[in-house]
Amino acid sequence: MFESSNGNFDIKKEHINGNGEYVITAGLSNNGILGKTDIKAKIFEPKTITIDMFGCAFYRQFQYKMVTHARVFSLKPSFEITDKQGMFLSCSLNFLRFLFGYENMCSWEKIKNHKIKLPITASGEIDFDFMESFIAELEAERVRELEAYLKASGLSDTTLSPDEKSALNTWNSRIWQEFKFKDIFNNIKQGRRVKKDDQIDGDIPFIMSGITNTGFVKNISNPIEIYPKNSITIDIFGNTFYRNYVYGAGDDTGIYWNDMKDYSKLVMLFFTTSMAKSVYGKFDFGKKLRSSQSLDFTMKLPITASGEIDFDFMENFIKAIQKLIIKDLVIWSQKKIEATKQVVGL
Repeated sequence: MFESSNGNFDIKKEHINGNGEYVITAGLSNNGILGKTDIKAKIFEPKTITIDMFGCAFYRQFQYKMVTHARVFSLKPSFEITDKQGMFLSCSLNFLRFLFGYENMCSWEKIKNHKIKLPITASGEIDFDFMESFIAELEAERVRELEAYLKASGLSDTTLSPDEKSALNTWNSRIWQEFKFKDIFNNIKQGRRVKKDDQIDGDIPFIMSGITNTGFVKNISNPIEIYPKNSITIDIFGNTFYRNYVYGAGDDTGIYWNDMKDYSKLVMLFFTTSMAKSVYGKFDFGKKLRSSQSLDFTMKLPITASGEIDFDFMENFIKAIQKLIIKDLVIWSQKKIEATKQVVGL
């Protein structure tokens, strides 16, 4: 069904400059997209599928380049496909993620004789029409769920208030100042290790390192320290997330909160983004972040004319961004529904 090929140049982080083609690497983060580069390297066709060393498969509807150090390879179908059919095929390869890992890395030689299940017609041919309509209907269902959620949560109002408009129009001219993490949070702690084999099923959300499910692993009942909602976690790689629920955390995760100041959710979301920016690209397997190292790390925050943190601006800015994103989602959902109606013949 596929022809496999590999990259021809070891593209690294320092080659990423925002120009040229997307670069594909291993991992689930941003669907394996590292960034863009115009450095000379083999360019792969759109309507192909990439598979990395962990067995993560993604359909690519755009042309791209690939790193060589992460054992990513490209599969070109031996027949013409549409984007929806490509997504169906890549989903059919998801089982590979359960077969491969660091100790057993995926490669074309290891999987080329594997079989995947696909729908067929009465005559025994691959049923591409069913694949097309099935993905279209799934997309439409997701859109309907999104619209229902926005309506139920009161997020359907996308009209910007005067203060929100002002926040958007003036953010670039605001005065910004650096604040130490320890001056914002009076609690900065590191979680405690609970090995996967020792985790007992329960109702306490347990957080570990990684971006999959924002680091949530499972609900456990082990006797562990419970951290409060309205807090922020940063793992050993610098992945930063806001938590609006109580939880436990492993020793690969730092926790940040202030029980003396009532920071709003919107302010905490602003903190989260600023903190993420301050640690971005500085930590990895070779240099892991611990919360005790971050006390004097700084984040940039807007201030008022009197030099105080401008909480009102932060809240209005986050509200404005949320409304703009929701507005785009509503427009996108309406277009998706109309396109789906055409595909499934409604």
